[in-house]
Amino acid sequence: MTTVSGTIQLIEPRWIIPIVPAEAVLEGHAVAVGDGRILDVLPSGEARRRYPDAGVTTLPDHALIPGLVNAHIHAAMALMRGLADDLPLMRWLQEHIWPAEARHVSKEFVHDGTLLAIAELLRGGVTCMNDMYFFPEMAADAVIESGIRAALGIIVIDFPTVYAADAQDYLAKGLAMRDAHKHESRLSFCMAPHAPYTVSDATFGRIVTLAEQLDIPVHVHVHETAGELQDHIARHGVRPIERMQSLGLIGPGLISVHSVHLNAAEIELYASHGCHVAHCPSSNLKLASGFAPVTAMLDAGINVALGTDGAASNNSLDLFEEMRLAALVAKGASGRADALPARTALTMATLGGARALGLEERIGSIEVDKRADLVAVNLGSLELAPCYDPVSHLVYSAGRSDVSHVWVDGELLVDERRFTRLDEANLVARARRWQGILAAK
Repeated sequence: MTTVSGTIQLIEPRWIIPIVPAEAVLEGHAVAVGDGRILDVLPSGEARRRYPDAGVTTLPDHALIPGLVNAHIHAAMALMRGLADDLPLMRWLQEHIWPAEARHVSKEFVHDGTLLAIAELLRGGVTCMNDMYFFPEMAADAVIESGIRAALGIIVIDFPTVYAADAQDYLAKGLAMRDAHKHESRLSFCMAPHAPYTVSDATFGRIVTLAEQLDIPVHVHVHETAGELQDHIARHGVRPIERMQSLGLIGPGLISVHSVHLNAAEIELYASHGCHVAHCPSSNLKLASGFAPVTAMLDAGINVALGTDGAASNNSLDLFEEMRLAALVAKGASGRADALPARTALTMATLGGARALGLEERIGSIEVDKRADLVAVNLGSLELAPCYDPVSHLVYSAGRSDVSHVWVDGELLVDERRFTRLDEANLVARARRWQGILAAK
């Protein structure tokens, strides 16, 4: 018999979708959880015999999946949801978002906005987010308060903001944040240069060195719009990825966000160097950035993860919607109904994000000794009847409103859609307060 300190819990859903092995759908099985990790995945009867004193959570209509990983988000921008809609990227940034940030972003803004976003993510089945925003030390506080898992970006831009004066200041503050929180078990870190059009060669060079020294990924917006490419060529004489390659950024630590406008040579370059892509279909469509060549990326063997981007450009943080949209857009754009199957979309939203963040040994699948980041989705409603294939239902039919339970490190953070740590009414009140501040010009 396995002996583990602390309380052991058995979770007995109708289906377990472990992600690994790739095609597995387990019925009549249980997941045993103890000390924050997955102890066993085994038939329910055997589980009850092996762990006779365990607490049991029975979920007769549910699919149990690994926690979803949001591979790209600006969490605090939840407070800007709907602030400026129906505009192309650069007008949206230059005329609305950057001015609003200059007026209003502060430590309090980032803490409250990040906490609001985390609540939305958790109730939507997201157990890990990859965040890029100012004052990341305040995002860290919100992560610790909420219990979610997060990779926090050491953000760098080559112009002053309310957060930092110059590139060196950004790096110093971000590295201090990492040093202060590097022992937090649910936190990891990324270098987060904003984009090739906001970061100089010298700063990129410093980022490459730091990423290698700290063994952390580099999380950066790349090739988001056609206009961005044209401006970059006019300024630098080459496309952004060619410049990034010359600076040493192309490699297995790169998380290339959006990557809408990649040509065949760039796709092959990414594939041969083990780069990762964070695909954000809703944001790409809403900002009219274009259709990322996801089918070609997958065919080339690139690890593609899913992100929501910020709520200011989406306008929700719904990774179920991103799964569905990624699958449907890939089919429509390629003319192939099998271009991005449901199981591939679910893998992108789980293990794909974990791989991009270098966390695949800890999260992203339901395997023994991984952390118990788990999500139960109720597939028993009238709207989801009948259910022939739970994986198909998760991607094409179910939504975040069907998420019932969420565990991170084995800790139950959402119980029948109720938060165990967070105060929902207080979060709504804070959001309304900020709405009044941002709306008053």
